[in-house]
Amino acid sequence: MALTATVHHVDLTRGTVETKTVPEDVYRKYPGGSALAAYLLLQTMPAGADPLGPDNVLVMAVSPLTGLAISGQSRMTACARSPLTGAVGDSQCGGFFPAEMRTAGADAFVFTGQAAEPVYLWLQDGRAELRPARHLWGKVTADVDRLLKQECDPKAEIAQIGPAGENRVRFAAIMNMVNRANGRTGMGAVMGTKRLKAVVVRGSKPPKPANPEKFRELTKRLKELQEANPGIGWFGEFGTAGVLAIQDKMGGLPTRNYDEGTFEDAKAIDGSTLAKTILKERDTCYACVVKCKRVVEVHEPGLDVDPIYGGPEYETLALFGSMCGVGDLKLLARASADANKYGMDTISCGGTIAWAMEAKARGLLDDQGLGLAFGDGQSLLRAIEAIALRRGVGDLLAEGSLRAAERLGPAAVDLTVTAKGQELPAHMPQHKRSLGLIYAVNAFGADHQSSEHDSQLKAKPGSLQRRRLAELGDFPDLDPRDLSDAKVAFAYRTQCFYSALDSLGLCQFVWGPSWQLYGPAETVELVRYGTGWDATMDEVLAMGERRLHLLRGFNAREGLGKNVDTLPKKLFRPLGGKGPTAGVALTTEEFERARAKYYELAGCDPATGYPTRAKLGALGLAWLAEQVPAPPR
Repeated sequence: MALTATVHHVDLTRGTVETKTVPEDVYRKYPGGSALAAYLLLQTMPAGADPLGPDNVLVMAVSPLTGLAISGQSRMTACARSPLTGAVGDSQCGGFFPAEMRTAGADAFVFTGQAAEPVYLWLQDGRAELRPARHLWGKVTADVDRLLKQECDPKAEIAQIGPAGENRVRFAAIMNMVNRANGRTGMGAVMGTKRLKAVVVRGSKPPKPANPEKFRELTKRLKELQEANPGIGWFGEFGTAGVLAIQDKMGGLPTRNYDEGTFEDAKAIDGSTLAKTILKERDTCYACVVKCKRVVEVHEPGLDVDPIYGGPEYETLALFGSMCGVGDLKLLARASADANKYGMDTISCGGTIAWAMEAKARGLLDDQGLGLAFGDGQSLLRAIEAIALRRGVGDLLAEGSLRAAERLGPAAVDLTVTAKGQELPAHMPQHKRSLGLIYAVNAFGADHQSSEHDSQLKAKPGSLQRRRLAELGDFPDLDPRDLSDAKVAFAYRTQCFYSALDSLGLCQFVWGPSWQLYGPAETVELVRYGTGWDATMDEVLAMGERRLHLLRGFNAREGLGKNVDTLPKKLFRPLGGKGPTAGVALTTEEFERARAKYYELAGCDPATGYPTRAKLGALGLAWLAEQVPAPPR
């Protein structure tokens, strides 16, 4: 039986829904998730579309593995032209929404146009309709989640925007379960522009694997894999927040707007402290045994944190915490909850506030009474609300740090820490050099989940991590600060694998090339048993490489290539503070050499950074080659 994709095309201007089928030969080339989303975006959106205009197209896509009864498969990609970067926008979420979306009869949604009044989409067992949402506009995420479950189905799953998306904050998120986010690249602002408040899904027909017997054999290996990899148990116990103290020890915890690599209050906000103090319970995503999600609760005078808003991840603790000089864990839990309540990416929000704190301290920004200052947690909370509501200086900060800085002048721009206009995550290129390269060349801006981290190359010979990495290539033992050609080859190869995971809708904390629960070999098995395709490792890597070039091809249509594959000036200045990275900086020479090597490996033109027509043709993307500008003669 052919494996096809069901796509609901929603014309918000006309108020219509049309269902189309992607045939198996096309679906296998673009096997869901980010690859299918990028393909549908390129097929639908005209070049030059305003990211905050009606011609932008929003795609939500899952994969043929989504909803199967195995850990780490419930992921959904949202894709559009990013209001934050102007480049392609690409963002993943977990939770229960992705699995329910497929169970309800959708492999993808394509939203075009702009509704005259707020609406939400309701999909139940393949039947889709648009419904009025004026009564939901202006409400925070927890209230909307409750009201839509009352209106539609108590067991429905809901992906929605909060007030930040309605107000077109350029880093607004799409929230599901109130505390899971398509956080990066501002996809919530695209929903807000389209006046699409929510997507609600409910189904009664869970998908089944193509080869149930072999699939069952794979799932039965769970205990064996857990015993061979005790780090997964630790990860479940402490979540992503557990790495904060480790990052600090390595000098890789960005502090006070990326000026330092260690934070004096790191232990106070680390995942182990969180687990001992404010953790209420561990939560999970559909069918996942890892249970890495935090749920926290705080009830103190003037500081309430409702557990419905989940709990802070490492990135949130670092960007709102060390980046802003705030070492109060309970206050950071409130900051995380407020960001989820309003619907904002905590990385860009925290990075923008940290920039504003430094800009104010240097006399470059009038904060209009917010009282922004490193270490002032209350000013952090005031800033989050002001940004979400675009109130006072929050209206400027809602544009993101780079756009805000450009209005203030070159001195303010020099303080920003962005790639393609997107604020950097909390993994420092000064310590992990290949990650910095990927931050620069990644099509949708700085992202820490687009390649394997440098530190994995220091794993002991014969270790689980080393055996798995060997399935992708022969990588030498290299220092995290090395940026040799061999390190660039490691970065590109693992970027292709991570890209395949984003296409197959697999969580990179569960599936991956090194420390995760399942490795590359199990990934290929899952594709084979879940889809019925006779997939190989080479095909999986080709899926990932094809998706990378779809995204770079989108950017090339918009004139974005080498000219935006850059890193901020701050990274090239010696770090201050104490610890192992004090005085460390990137050099222009090593970065430009590594970028040139990356282009060579990836098949990109060295002058423009655009994918070459030969490379696109080899990946089966000849149709895209016609849209990519030819390199200069």
